[in-house]
Amino acid sequence: MESRQLGTSGLRVSRLGLGTLSWARSADTEDAANQLAAFVDAGGTLVDTADLYADGEVERTLGTLLGKVVPRDRVVLATKAAARRADGPFGGGASRGSLLAALDGSLRRLGVDHVDLWQLHAWDGAVPVEETLDTVEHVLASGRVRYVGVCNYTGWQLATAAASTARRRLVSVQSEYSLLERGVEREVLPAAAHHGVGMLPWAPLGRGVLTGKYRTGTPADSRGASADYAGYVEQHRTDRAARIVEAVVTAADGLGVSPLAVALSWVRDRPGVVAPVVGARDTTQLKGSLAAEDLVLPHAIRAALDDVSAIEFGYPERWPS
Repeated sequence: MESRQLGTSGLRVSRLGLGTLSWARSADTEDAANQLAAFVDAGGTLVDTADLYADGEVERTLGTLLGKVVPRDRVVLATKAAARRADGPFGGGASRGSLLAALDGSLRRLGVDHVDLWQLHAWDGAVPVEETLDTVEHVLASGRVRYVGVCNYTGWQLATAAASTARRRLVSVQSEYSLLERGVEREVLPAAAHHGVGMLPWAPLGRGVLTGKYRTGTPADSRGASADYAGYVEQHRTDRAARIVEAVVTAADGLGVSPLAVALSWVRDRPGVVAPVVGARDTTQLKGSLAAEDLVLPHAIRAALDDVSAIEFGYPERWPS
């Protein structure tokens, strides 16, 4: 698997990341081990998790596999903090006390002395950004965190954080980005490009809809049939999405590949994208994503997909006109 530089930093990651959110409900330890081994065997390095996934159980599972299933130094270990507010004296979120406690907990569950990429999971408007970013500087100086990114930030939030951190400390932004969700192209991607920040798309397969599995109904073993994920998938089951999915399926048929491969290749090779982060229900599903590594979409097909999925731009993104 090819590697790419993450933003303007010296960190290189595989151009596909392994997401672990699905480990919280659909993968036991054995299947998680199989997924991790298959991913690393294929040349993958970026493994992404978060402190809130199953209230820390996913980090704990991943921690038991590092050094046992794959060597620790074969993995770029990424986790997150600050996704939610909480009761208590520190109030949760992105306060100094909460962030330091979250990092302590992540390191303990993962069984490591540092993480390679530590990501602020969401903007916290209740905490001064200076406090949050001072904490970022502190953990970087301590060596417990090697690089820092953010997730789900708007364009202005990303630009504020990137401009406020010394010496281009911010290296990545993780956002939903796919043929079905291109909103980041308005302001997040331009802000990322301006500040030398790499994009790590989550849900690059449109929450599973771009695989074509929902074209004629809801498979019983799919996320769309799950009480936990039905609403998550339903957001992308619209008339517009159906038109895009049909275009993806047509392209896949013409190329002799899967719709998954077409959708993943499209987002992987978009300007500013470093590594889409894919989650999988099981190892077989993950191998479908890994199989897309060698696919490069022909210009005509990419242009057709660009056109059918295009979003509206206007003022102020396109000014002067």
